[in-house]
Amino acid sequence: MAGRKKVKKTKVRVAHELPKRRKIAIQEALAAHQTEDRPEWDRTAVWGNIKLFRKTIKPGTIRTILLPLLEVDLGDPWPIPITILHGVRPGPTITILGGIHGDELTGASACTHLLSNSFTDVGKPLDPKQLAGTIRIVPVVNLPGYRGKSRYFPDGRDLNRNFPGDYKGSTTKRVAAQVWKYLLKDSDAIIDLHSAAKGRSNMPQLRVNLAHAGSNILAKAFGIEILLDSKAPSGSLRKAANEHDIPAITYEGGGANLIDNTTVKVAIHGVLNVLKSLRMIPGKPNRPRFRVLASGSRWLRAGEGGLLDMFVSAGSVMREGEVIATISDPATPGLTVDIVAPEDGLLVGAATNPFTASGMPVGHFLPVSKHISLLEEQIDSMGKFIVCGSDEKPSWREETDVSEVALDGEWSGGSVDSEWVNAVSNQKNLDTYQEFE
Repeated sequence: MAGRKKVKKTKVRVAHELPKRRKIAIQEALAAHQTEDRPEWDRTAVWGNIKLFRKTIKPGTIRTILLPLLEVDLGDPWPIPITILHGVRPGPTITILGGIHGDELTGASACTHLLSNSFTDVGKPLDPKQLAGTIRIVPVVNLPGYRGKSRYFPDGRDLNRNFPGDYKGSTTKRVAAQVWKYLLKDSDAIIDLHSAAKGRSNMPQLRVNLAHAGSNILAKAFGIEILLDSKAPSGSLRKAANEHDIPAITYEGGGANLIDNTTVKVAIHGVLNVLKSLRMIPGKPNRPRFRVLASGSRWLRAGEGGLLDMFVSAGSVMREGEVIATISDPATPGLTVDIVAPEDGLLVGAATNPFTASGMPVGHFLPVSKHISLLEEQIDSMGKFIVCGSDEKPSWREETDVSEVALDGEWSGGSVDSEWVNAVSNQKNLDTYQEFE
């Protein structure tokens, strides 16, 4: 991190550990949670064919079927491919989704790799002849949005704000109802893979309600360091799932309309960790050295308008006073304004659009003052945090060996991304900045 400009600034502490009330809620949820006695998962249980949308899948096989997002006689039903890996032994049903937002390609890429021969051939990690349970993988849920390089469905709505859907509602609500009926409501766990929206990029991170015990366990099984503890937005897949007591997590990594190999690699690593943790596939799951459980962050905003020059990118570990970006204006050459780290912490999200206006969010900053040394022990030559799974040789650790760092605070605006949305919602033609799960 040498060479960065530093500006002296009064330290403002906004985080040190999870709020007491949140700790209590999480502890009570985990204490009340008991591993279900699921006789149908017992290795001696009867295990046979399953059906999805009237199609039969035999044990030990892989089958791809087309599920119409709309059941219509006229017009395009938007059939999406769903690949089912049905194991030879009893076990849970895990649903892995990509492309709920059509321009987010991290999930689409990760799911496509998971379905390649290098993962599904005989003797490979997802070989159905050595699999317990059932895996359902959907690389792109929002197929019309994907084809149009758009986040939204053709009616202009966000699928991830319309669950569990309504067969008599809007186009998007009808699609949500179809996805809910055939893919979500009978899942034992859901992994929803996302990217940041246009105009920004996210480092690999999970969004999870840690007070939902099943989701808490699922998130930790994923095996990465940054867990943002938040209740899901209304209408989101994650919220609907949790309300039906289905464990669900949202992975965020990279940006829209691009494929970042590192974030894809971490997504694949996380999915395999979950499957190993559930004993669906052979092998021991990989664990990070520590986890950061964050219940609040802060948004760094542009104080002026002009051209934004980012000095660092998402995932950078910052010391107080280090310059994150500068703003200049071609109309007033020679005048620049610095945006600096308010304290020691981690930049979990960063703007990628060089055009900015006063008040626009530039970075999503996670204060980690008390434990910054942990992060600095795991950075590359550019000062970026090395996420577990992004390197080729992650080290295996028992769950009891993982340290947990809890960060206090509140999500500005009530949710993880609300400030980013609010900052641009009134500006025409800037919907590319909007970021939701």
